[in-house]
Amino acid sequence: CVMKYKHFKGAIYDLICEAKLESNPQIIMVIYRAENGATWVRPRDVFYELLEHDGKIVRRFEPIN
Repeated sequence: CVMKYKHFKGAIYDLICEAKLESNPQIIMVIYRAENGATWVRPRDVFYELLEHDGKIVRRFEPIN
């Protein structure tokens, strides 16, 4: 089951998996895919972080299913 997430700017992504960074296995990366097929990766801490947007605290990516 692929988890879908909505980026705080509105785009929808499929979370593909989490992976350890080869050069530092303590860093977990999130691999995710946009609706247009582009594949992205970012540190798990950044993927799930809270940030300020339009004066509100929001999640960078919010689960939608």
